[in-house]
Amino acid sequence: MKDDRPQLQELLKYAREGDVLCVYKLDRLGRSTKKLIEWSEELQERGIELVSIGDNIDTTTAVGKAMFKMLAVLAEMERDLISERTRAGLESARARGRVGGRPKKDNKLVEKAMKLYDTGQYTVIEIEEITGVSKATLYRAIKRKKEETDVV
Repeated sequence: MKDDRPQLQELLKYAREGDVLCVYKLDRLGRSTKKLIEWSEELQERGIELVSIGDNIDTTTAVGKAMFKMLAVLAEMERDLISERTRAGLESARARGRVGGRPKKDNKLVEKAMKLYDTGQYTVIEIEEITGVSKATLYRAIKRKKEETDVV
């Protein structure tokens, strides 16, 4: 989870007691219940109120504060459930012999691309056109080959 959010940090440095921090939805402020509650407590200590437009929450009221905490818990639970279902789906697919991700390029094509590259007669774009091997795949193969020769 990404916590280094410079714009949010800048906003919080700028905010003063009596200000109202207005966000579109709570998930724009924090991704976990823990983080949302930490932000809420910090804002409360500094005398800064929080309003979430999309979630209809206004912490200037007692009901708004309670709703904020309940919605934060429900939002985290929803994310956890989605994550669990995704993991279960991937495990089920693997059990049926399915493999996710992009198919690997044929090794023979990658080797041919490497040989063409080593000759120095072709540009990477030309090698891409001739072999159908992308420059990213070619450069990864070159890097692997270099690392293998450096180790020996």
